[in-house]
Amino acid sequence: MTIPSPQNPQNPQNPQNPQNPQNPQNPQNRAPQNRAPQNHAWQDSAAQPTRPQPTGLRPPGPGGPGGGLARGLQRVTASALGPYQSAVVRIGFAATYLFFLLRELPHRHELYGPDGPWHWDLARQLTDGNGAFSVLMWTDSTLWFEAVYVLTLLSAAALMVGWRTRTMSVLFMVGVLSVQNRSIFMGDGGDNVVHLMAIYLVLTRCAQVWSLDARRSARNAQRAAEGLPPLRDIVGPVLWAVLGPVLATATLMGALGGTWWLPTLLWILWISAAVWWAVNRYARHSEARTLLDVLANLTHNATLAVIMAEVCLIYATAGWYKIQGSRWQDGTALYYPLNLDYFTPWPALSDILGASGLMVMVLTYGTVIVQVAFPFTLFNRRVKNVLLVVMICEHAGIALLLGLPFFSMAMIAADAVFLPTAFLVWLGTRATIGRRLLFSRLPDRSRTPGKPGAPARADGPDGRPADGPATGGHGGRDEPRLQGGGGGHTLVG
Repeated sequence: MTIPSPQNPQNPQNPQNPQNPQNPQNPQNRAPQNRAPQNHAWQDSAAQPTRPQPTGLRPPGPGGPGGGLARGLQRVTASALGPYQSAVVRIGFAATYLFFLLRELPHRHELYGPDGPWHWDLARQLTDGNGAFSVLMWTDSTLWFEAVYVLTLLSAAALMVGWRTRTMSVLFMVGVLSVQNRSIFMGDGGDNVVHLMAIYLVLTRCAQVWSLDARRSARNAQRAAEGLPPLRDIVGPVLWAVLGPVLATATLMGALGGTWWLPTLLWILWISAAVWWAVNRYARHSEARTLLDVLANLTHNATLAVIMAEVCLIYATAGWYKIQGSRWQDGTALYYPLNLDYFTPWPALSDILGASGLMVMVLTYGTVIVQVAFPFTLFNRRVKNVLLVVMICEHAGIALLLGLPFFSMAMIAADAVFLPTAFLVWLGTRATIGRRLLFSRLPDRSRTPGKPGAPARADGPDGRPADGPATGGHGGRDEPRLQGGGGGHTLVG
């Protein structure tokens, strides 16, 4: 006969025995999990059928196979990436060419007009041979040249402030190609960069922030939230109706150059503008509108990637070609332009820098190292930002010491595509604050009744300022961020 021991597992009084009623591991003593509430109505209701459990394979989650690809595809189709970077590129290149046209305004006839050494007949023979496009080749009239020059200048100014950005980007591209292809020997490396970026900007949604189009879209969004119809757009359809016959006439006359891509691009833009207008007016919340947004986002993101690759290619080729030069190898390449009268706007400063052999060698080798290394640092954010600051300072030095301001402006605008978003948001906030402080001190500023010395402020329907400050770099009416593109990103506005 076996005497039950307190330590015997078969002893019913053993606390470790699962059959012990006092054992918390006893299934009968476990508290029910997620007990349904003792609701009288629930007790009277019929029993709910149990939902069948799926027996197939689960779709890949965020961390599963294909999750990263799905998130990437969702990101590039749902929004236009880099809104601040693309806005800086737009402002930078438009300002660069605007200031260039203004500086050359007294000499425009000698550089690109009828009084230039590169005569109109020579330019005609060249464009017929290489298939280049230039509206200045349509006629040798001085009045036509003045009209094209002024139109290019105005389109650059409108693109810089973001007014009817899609239309102005097309006109800006036409003006840049026309002026540069008229006298190809008048340009330098900076003009080549502007030439390429003028084509790329047409394909980007570069007016999402820091533009008049973004402000207009924000006002229409506010009106829609209040149940009001959007503001009636007259300028956009008028521009579309005027440019259509011009494009058709130029196509029929064969005046769009000898390439196939330029007429195709212009017609796609003109037809898509009508599609955007019709969808925004009659089916704003339909699947067709979503499809147009996806296509526009894909085009923008692909073009932004091309711009980044273009900048890397410029620096990589420049750096590797410098390595092959003997003057760059011995560290004396910078000495020679500092002693040429053509590249010395400040002779005293150039003499001081050129007299130091150590400084010349450091700057020469540093230029090569930075240009060669920059494309390899894109995957390291901190190193990339450091080299980006160094290159911007380098171009500022070129503008000051060598007298090439527009080349430096073009390269700095191209470098801006790699600037951090946090820095651009901070810069935009500081600019907004500075603008308000400047406007608040104007003597003719209207004052709020009953509060002398206080500037007038238009309040919204909720009592808050209608032109409130941007939050986090966007929002309000100063820096509205558009994910849908808005009406200001099409040819019709």
